[in-house]
Amino acid sequence: MTDNKKYVLAIDQGTTSSRAIVFNHDGEIVSVGQLEHEQIFPKAGWVEHNPIEIRDNVRDAIGSALSRADINRHSLAAVGITNQRETAIVWDKNTGEPVYNAIVWQDTRTADIVRELGGEEGADKYRDRCGLPLSTYFSGPKIKWILDNVEGAREKAEAGDLLFGNTDTWTLWNLTGGPNGGVHVTDVTNASRTMLMDIKTLKWREDICADMGIPMSMLPQIRSSSEVYGYGDKDSLLIDTPIAGILGDQQAATFGQACFEKGMAKNTYGTGCFMLINTGEEAVASDNGLLTTVCYKIGEQPTKYALEGSIAVTGSLVQWLRDNLKVIKTAPEIEDLAKTVDDNGGVYFVPAFSGLFAPYWKDDARGAIVGLTRYNNVGHIARATLEATAFQTREVLDAMNADSGVDLTELRVDGGMVANDMLMQFQADVLGVDVVAPKVTETTALGAAYAAGIAVGFWEGEQDVIDNWSEGKRWTPKMDEKERERTYRLWKKAVTRTFDWVDDDVKLS
Repeated sequence: MTDNKKYVLAIDQGTTSSRAIVFNHDGEIVSVGQLEHEQIFPKAGWVEHNPIEIRDNVRDAIGSALSRADINRHSLAAVGITNQRETAIVWDKNTGEPVYNAIVWQDTRTADIVRELGGEEGADKYRDRCGLPLSTYFSGPKIKWILDNVEGAREKAEAGDLLFGNTDTWTLWNLTGGPNGGVHVTDVTNASRTMLMDIKTLKWREDICADMGIPMSMLPQIRSSSEVYGYGDKDSLLIDTPIAGILGDQQAATFGQACFEKGMAKNTYGTGCFMLINTGEEAVASDNGLLTTVCYKIGEQPTKYALEGSIAVTGSLVQWLRDNLKVIKTAPEIEDLAKTVDDNGGVYFVPAFSGLFAPYWKDDARGAIVGLTRYNNVGHIARATLEATAFQTREVLDAMNADSGVDLTELRVDGGMVANDMLMQFQADVLGVDVVAPKVTETTALGAAYAAGIAVGFWEGEQDVIDNWSEGKRWTPKMDEKERERTYRLWKKAVTRTFDWVDDDVKLS
């Protein structure tokens, strides 16, 4: 490695923004470029992004990060990509133009498609092959919706002119040339979120693709999470720089948190909440509503698997209070508002805006605030909003303990909401285990950086990641057992009130 290659750049193409972060060899942040993109809601239950806006924002974020670090591509050893998973883009390979907006992971428009595909076998029809229940969450049914509903799309796809990718693939293709030789590749972690990949062989399933009417020619090549896929093209700021790591955002955070041992777990608090536990080289089937997913694969090394609990609405619930109800002006204000009361005043807020994800998988659930009396005020609503994240995490942890047969002793945490001290303390209280945040909480981008750096020898391997990880803050439970179980029992009761809300008169979409 030549001396001038001092940094690795990570591109984090997330649900609400695209970021580029420059990291040094110690895994420390040198600079950040970030641009938010529009959240498009054409109908109830529909969530879209503009892929062209994302493409342009990624380029601008890269430029911003490099200029703030006062470096250029010559100082970069490699580039890694991490991304919002399951968000599906279909585009014309000849023009680079999307045939439709990106359909976001939270979108529920494919509910009827999912039911139709399940038929008599129901939600578990493909679980033994792909590790996932049939759900609106995953990419496969979204591709089918685009091909079924966009005029001319199916004909173009069958002629071999359309490509599909989650936003990792879209970003890589554009950075490596787009219509002029762009690399059409995804990694095993993203492929494991499409419903189209065999969880054991790591190959696309022709039978599932046939069921969904998806031509195999649309699908990207599946590669490991850490290898050189291609190089920045002449129109990017990354000309000739190896793009050498891809991990879906939650797997990237698991990697950045150094959860390399079987039984280690992390929880990321972002738009949604995602807890992963490393299950080693075994793809463990869940009996408790969790997903079987690929954790990571470094080059030619054996694949590592994980169980995942996915929660649709956590950070976005705070955004909802801010943007829709105008209760707060900025997201951090939620903590001060919640502190104006001593407890939740009996109020529970179940944010089933996109149905319920793990461990329930009910797309006909809808949000509910329960337990209200004349005594309650906006402080109780704010507190219930924060507590919803902690309670949902507890449900997932219980499922993980049941599936893995091992009780977690501590939970590593990261993401934006970790800055909320009150939430993290309540999280420890309701779990009954220590909650630990690392010094560098941007573990998603860091994980992608590590995967890319390892591929080119900038870092030696997992041990460098372990050596760079250091504890930033620890929250220890303070709530007594009786109170913990009382509040959790009431939460579980509140959740049941959201079930089966959507019926014949109230459509899913």
